[in-house]
Amino acid sequence: MATLGDIAVSGAINLLSAFIFLLAFAILRLQPFNDRVYFPKWYLKGLRSSPSRSGAFVRRVVNLDFRSYIRFLNWMPEALKMPEPELIDHAGLDSAVYLRIYLMGLKIFVPITFLAWAILVPVNYTNDALEAAKMVANVTASDIDKLSISNIPLKSQRFWTHIVMAYAFTFWTCYVLLREYEKVASMRLQFLSSQRRRPDQFTVLVRNVPPDPDETVSELVEHFFLVNHPDHYLTHRVVCNANKLASLVKKKKKKQNWLDYYQLKYSRDQSQRPQMKTGFLGLWGGKVDAIDYHISEIEKLSEEIEEERKRVLKDPKSIMPAAFVSFKTRWGAAVCAQTQQSRNPTLWLTEWAPEPRDVYWQNLAIPYMSLKVKRLIIGVAFFFLTFFFMIPIASVQALASIEGIEKRAPFLKSVIEIKFIKSVIQGFLPGIALKLFLIFLPTILMIMSKFEGFVSLSSLERRSATRYYIFLIINVFLGSILTGAAFDQLNSFINQSANEIPKTIGVAVPMKATFFITYIMVDGWAGIAGEVLMLKPLILYHLKNFFLVKTEKDREEAMDPGSLGFNTGEPRIQLYFLLGLVYATVTPVLLPFIIIFFAFAFAVFRHQIINVYNQEYESGAAFWPDVHGRVITALVISQLALMGLMSTKEAAQSTPFLIALPVLTIWFHRFCNGRHKSAFVKYPLQEAMMKDTLERARDPNFNLKAYLQSAYVHPVFKGDDDDIDEDDLLSGKMETESVLVPTKRQSRRNTPAPSKISGGSSPSLPETVKNGEP
Repeated sequence: MATLGDIAVSGAINLLSAFIFLLAFAILRLQPFNDRVYFPKWYLKGLRSSPSRSGAFVRRVVNLDFRSYIRFLNWMPEALKMPEPELIDHAGLDSAVYLRIYLMGLKIFVPITFLAWAILVPVNYTNDALEAAKMVANVTASDIDKLSISNIPLKSQRFWTHIVMAYAFTFWTCYVLLREYEKVASMRLQFLSSQRRRPDQFTVLVRNVPPDPDETVSELVEHFFLVNHPDHYLTHRVVCNANKLASLVKKKKKKQNWLDYYQLKYSRDQSQRPQMKTGFLGLWGGKVDAIDYHISEIEKLSEEIEEERKRVLKDPKSIMPAAFVSFKTRWGAAVCAQTQQSRNPTLWLTEWAPEPRDVYWQNLAIPYMSLKVKRLIIGVAFFFLTFFFMIPIASVQALASIEGIEKRAPFLKSVIEIKFIKSVIQGFLPGIALKLFLIFLPTILMIMSKFEGFVSLSSLERRSATRYYIFLIINVFLGSILTGAAFDQLNSFINQSANEIPKTIGVAVPMKATFFITYIMVDGWAGIAGEVLMLKPLILYHLKNFFLVKTEKDREEAMDPGSLGFNTGEPRIQLYFLLGLVYATVTPVLLPFIIIFFAFAFAVFRHQIINVYNQEYESGAAFWPDVHGRVITALVISQLALMGLMSTKEAAQSTPFLIALPVLTIWFHRFCNGRHKSAFVKYPLQEAMMKDTLERARDPNFNLKAYLQSAYVHPVFKGDDDDIDEDDLLSGKMETESVLVPTKRQSRRNTPAPSKISGGSSPSLPETVKNGEP
C-alpha cells in the first residue's frame, strides 16, 4: 500500500518530468528551424512566414535573442488571452467546445474540493477505525486512508455527513451540466446560423437505393427526387467503389516520396548513383539503380491507375446504391434529411451528409445491409477484448502492493526494502505500467470502428470514444479496484469467514485511491506536458525536411499539425470525471490532483488548438450529448459505489436515502436530452428558412449548382488535371451544362399512383430528366 512518502516521491518524479518537458518545449519553440513544428496552424492559414529565410546562417537556425529565453513561459498567458468568439473563428466550434470540457471539470470540482476538504476530511480524520481494523483483521492501510471514509467505524452517525455531501455534490454537478448543455446548444445554433455557406448544408446522403432493371442508380436517384422533391432538388452525385484506385494512388505517392529522397541524395553527392535492393524492406534481392527503379515503378502504377479509373467510371458494378443529393435550399435539405422518404422504411434512407473533408470514403463502398452483421461481429470482438484485457490489468495491480511482491518473490526483498526503490515501485511504477498497456488500445478501437462501416471521421471518432470509455470503466476503474482489493486483502480473505469478506472489500475499495493518484500524476501531469513538447512530430519533421523536402510545398507537406484526437482525448478526460465523482465522498484527498489536471490540460490544449492542431472536420459540437451522458454515467456509478460501501458499514438506516440519487440523476439526464439534444441531431426548419432568405437577399445571382457540383467528388478523381480552382468554386463562378437524357422507366414502382379523385397522374414528370454524372 502506497504511503504518503511514496506519493510524494511519485509527485516529485512526475513534476520533474513535467518541468523538463516544459523547459525543453520553451527552448525548442523559440528556435527558427522548429517554427513549422510548433506553429503549423498559422502557416496553413498563410499568416506566418518562415523566420529562417534571411539573415546570417546562425540566426536562421538558433534564436540569439536572450530576452526571449527569460520569458520562456509566456506561452501560457498568451494561450489564455484569445477570447472564445475569436477562438471559434480561428479553430472552429469543435475545438472551442472541447476546451469547455476542461472548464466544466474545473467548475464542478473546485467547489466540490473546497466542501470536501472543509467538511469530509476533518470528519474522516478524527476517527481511529483503521487502527482497530489493523489489529483485528490484519488490514493494510496508509496515512492517506485515514483521510477517507474507511477510517469511520461501523454504524457511525457520521455517515450522514457523507450522505448530505453526496446530495450536495450531485445537485451541483447536475446544475453545472445543465448550464453547460444550454450554453453549448446555444453556441451550436449560433454557429450554424452565422457560419458561411458550406456544401453539407445543402446535401443529404441517400443510402440503400433500391435496384431497378430499367434505370441506372444515377437515373433512379434523379427520377425519385424530381418526383418527390420537385421544387427543391438540384443535383446529385452517386457513390462509386474507388477503394482499389485509392490504394494505387497511395502506393504511387509512397514511391514518389522514395524517388524524391534518392534524387535529393544524388544531387548532394553525384559521385555515385544510389543503389537499392528490390527485396522485402530492401534487405535482400538484386541491386538496382534506385532512381531508375522508382521511375519505372511510378510509370507502371500510373498506367494501372488510369486503367482502374476508366473501369470505375464505366463498370456499373462499381456504382454503389447510394448518392449525395444536393438541394436548392437548406430548408429543402433539412426536410429530406429529417423525414422518411419511402413507404418501406428500409429503402431510400436519408441522413445529413458529412462535410466533404469529414467523409470517410472507404466505408461508402460497404453495402448498407451488411452493416448490421459487421457491427454484431465487432460487438462480440469488443466484449472479448475487454474481458481478456483484465489479465494484464491484474498483473499491473500486483505491482501496486509491495507486500504482495515480497511474498511471491522473497529473493527481491532486500532490494525492494530500499526506501527510494520501494517508493518508486509503489508510487510511480503502477501508473506508468498501466499507461503503457493502453498505448495501442485507441488504434485497435479505431480499426474496429472502421470495420463497422461509419461514413464520416467524426462518427468514427465518436464510436471509438464510446468504446474506449466503456473499456476504461471496466478495466481501468473497476478492474483496478476489484483486482487490487483482492491482492491487498488476499491473506485476510483466506483467514476469515465468508460473511466477513464484503466488509473487508468495503474497507479496501477506498484504499485504491493511492493507485489512482499515481496514475493521475503520470497521465495527467507528465503526460500532458509531453503532449505540448510534440517530440514525435518534431523528429519526423526534421527527418522529412532533410531527406525529402525540395520545395516550399514539400516543406508544408512535411508538417504534421495533428488534431485533437477526440477518440482518445475525451474518454481520458471522462476517466478523471469518474475518479473525481467516485472519490469525492470516499477519499477527498484525490480531488486536488484532479483539479491540477484540468487546469494544466486546459492551458496546454488551448495553446495547441491556437498554434498547432488543424482539425480534420467541423461537426458543430455534435459530440456534446455524448460528453453529457458520460458525466451522468460517472455520477450514477459514484452513487452506486457509495451505496455499496454504506451497506458494508452497517449503515442500513442511511442507505435508503441514497436510492433516490441515481433515480433523480437518470430523470435529470432524460430531461436534459429532451430539452436540448434535438439541437445536436436536427436542424430547425425555421433557422434554415431564415438563412436561405438572408442569402437570397444578399447574393441573388449566386450559382449554387456550380458550387456544389464538385463538392463530393471522390478525392482520387481530383487529380492534377482535374483540380478546380478553389476561389472559383467558393464564389460560384463555375458554369456547368446540364445533360438531358430520356427516362428509361417502364414500371411505376417508385412513381406515385394516379389520383383516385381526378384519375390523372401524380405531379407531372417530364419525359426527360437531368442526369447526374458519377
